[in-house]
Parts: sequence; C-alpha cells; structure tokens
Amino acid sequence: MTANRNLLRMKFAHVIEAYAARTGCSLDEALDVFYTSRTYEFMRDGVSDMHCMSIDYLVDELLEESPARPSA
Repeated sequence: MTANRNLLRMKFAHVIEAYAARTGCSLDEALDVFYTSRTYEFMRDGVSDMHCMSIDYLVDELLEESPARPSA
C-alpha cells in the first residue's frame, strides 16, 4: 500500500518532532537520525504499512535503532 505523499511528509515531521521532544536533542539531530534510519526507509517504501503506525510506536522504533541516544 502506498500513502499519499503529502500525508507521509506530515507523518515524517510529527515523528521527527516527537523524537526530538522525547530525547531532548535538537530538530537537526532528530532529522539526521530519522532520515538515516531503517524506520524512515520502511515508511517511505510502505513496508509492512509502517506509515500507518502511531507516532509513539515509530519513535520507539527509532530509539531501538539508535540505543546510544538518551530516552526520556
């Protein structure tokens, strides 16, 4: 299944903002983490309908991918 590109971009933004808020990192750092992650690739490519998951779930996935990052 493919998502509407505009809705997908909005979801990306929400995930990035939530990641930054949860970890206390800057938005620039959160952008870097997100756009270099498998989570982003899966969302972009529609793998397992990852783009349909909640923001909290997706942030948890990012945190699992980058365990060196602090979590709140």
